Amino acid sequence: MAESKRDYYEVLGVGKDADDAALKKAYRQVAKKYHPDMNPGDAEAEKKFKEASEAYAVLSDPEKRRQYDQFGHAAFEGGAGGAGGFGGFDFSGADFSDIFGDIFGDLFGGGARRGRSQGPMKGMNVRKSVRVTFEEAVFGCEKELDVVLKDPCPKCNGTGAKPGTSPETCPKCGGKGQVVYTQQSFFGTVQNVQTCPQCGGTGKIIREKCSDCQGTGYVSNRKKIAVTIPAGIDNGQSIRIREKGEPGSNGGPRGDLLVEVSVSRHPIFQRQDMHIFSTVPISFAQAALGADVKIKTVDGEVLYTVKPGTKTDTKVRLKGKGVPSVRNSQVRGDHYVTLVIQTPEKLSAEAKEALRRFDELSGNSLNSAGAGNGTSTGKKRKGFMGKMKEAFDE
Repeated sequence: MAESKRDYYEVLGVGKDADDAALKKAYRQVAKKYHPDMNPGDAEAEKKFKEASEAYAVLSDPEKRRQYDQFGHAAFEGGAGGAGGFGGFDFSGADFSDIFGDIFGDLFGGGARRGRSQGPMKGMNVRKSVRVTFEEAVFGCEKELDVVLKDPCPKCNGTGAKPGTSPETCPKCGGKGQVVYTQQSFFGTVQNVQTCPQCGGTGKIIREKCSDCQGTGYVSNRKKIAVTIPAGIDNGQSIRIREKGEPGSNGGPRGDLLVEVSVSRHPIFQRQDMHIFSTVPISFAQAALGADVKIKTVDGEVLYTVKPGTKTDTKVRLKGKGVPSVRNSQVRGDHYVTLVIQTPEKLSAEAKEALRRFDELSGNSLNSAGAGNGTSTGKKRKGFMGKMKEAFDE
């Protein structure tokens, strides 16, 4: 009776908010565990398998799930059966094909749902890495890589067979590269297509192998491949070179060569996206009086005019002196410079005296009257720049 049935969500071990993928995954696990072919003669396993199949048939159907969520098992009492399902339950509309493809694949020891395609297949991609300097990444460059790739064996022309012989059609699959296994289940006859175990999906059997390639049809060769590093490439980005990877099969194209770029650190510059950052030290006099200073950029030195009264950690922008866009080398980022005032560590006697004189003119000398309390010596205080110029002009 309906009252004796377990909750469908409980049967599958999922919550009521489970999506289609979660339902399918849960049902696959339960069905595989309790499938009668995996538990021959076990009536309890057969019962749980039927219970799980019924639960999945309802919950995988949006309309049936809506009815079940609203009315429970009562939604399917009195007229829901009769379509060939277990216990009078209607399994029409539920798609079990891909799930039972997995289960029967395991039963036959293959585990694969589909056989290997015999059409043209692209070869495997090859991955390599290359290191470039900071400047090479900014402006682009050319690099040459040593890559070991497979080529068709010249001795057997890629057939893998000893010269004078030819590969034979696989007797097990008839040259198709796939075999079909048929299994009887509660849902009728289920067919599972798998890669032929005898020929490995090639459809051919090589009786006498080529001595150079050992029957593979390929030999490895070391090649030098030129790689164009585009201007603006960043650390960790990759360059794809079409059809420079491993050869394809059945007339398929070669795979690609994927080159990952590593950019070396720079002693002065740091990069963020298309912008460059650096720090430039300036003297106290340059900051106070203003001066022209040389700033290093990736384009060479540029002359920048420091404004009088510049404070330490002032940031300036050098427009268009950053990194080019990797998509458009005519578009460049900016170079941001932080100006840092340096305090001199070693001073001559003359320099020390000049600084003392400046300190006195500023009214901050410890030897002046009122020192320590910020009071004036009685003289009219001059502006900071006036005092600075006076101190260095004497």
